[in-house]
Amino acid sequence: MSLFEKQTVSSVSGVAIDQGLRAHLLRVYQYMMLGLALTASTAFLITSNTFLFNLFILSPLRTVFVFAPLGIAFFLGARVGRLTSQTAQIMFWAYAFCMGVSVAFLSVAYVGSSLVRSFFMAACVFGSMSLYGYTTKRDLSRFSSILTMALLSVIIAGLANVFFFRSSAFQFLVSCVSLLVFTGLTAYDTQNMRNLYYSYGDKGNVQEKLAIMGALNLYLNFLNIFYTLLHLFGERK
Repeated sequence: MSLFEKQTVSSVSGVAIDQGLRAHLLRVYQYMMLGLALTASTAFLITSNTFLFNLFILSPLRTVFVFAPLGIAFFLGARVGRLTSQTAQIMFWAYAFCMGVSVAFLSVAYVGSSLVRSFFMAACVFGSMSLYGYTTKRDLSRFSSILTMALLSVIIAGLANVFFFRSSAFQFLVSCVSLLVFTGLTAYDTQNMRNLYYSYGDKGNVQEKLAIMGALNLYLNFLNIFYTLLHLFGERK
């Protein structure tokens, strides 16, 4: 094979991979957006219906939906390799629904304009960092351990403030650090989706589960950015 032929084959292969990657990422963002739409629709239905509001927000059932997303996330993370893509999808939709209950509860504490404003601010921050993660040539995997430790520190500090310190100034600091952590995770997770695709994306079933897990990671990042911005800038009732 001549040098020209080798270059041609390499170019065609690179184009095919790029097209496959774009299709894969499009599927990830479609899952994410549909998950957010399900969350928003669930929150809207609960807040606009007295019976549903009493059932999901004012009854003890609320506690189930508060902790259910954590269990689903751990289950998906631990067993995604053994699940079928259909089961993984069902778990993802169940997660999005449960988070809708949590978002509905925010309407009790914050005015509607703050929710809308924080959502669009979160969309801008998330979109910018996700684009950076996709386009940057810098290897962000070196920051993985730092972001993981920072996330654990934020969770521990937040719980400590709820149960022990109860300081608004400390909570403000935790929220600022949390915003930095989840913006960083957005860029890292976006780049990691690209790397995982190049490693495993040629297998249909694996690719579908990678899309679902990628959507879940980005979904979590977006919601946490939204929650943090709402806490920092939202107007309480």
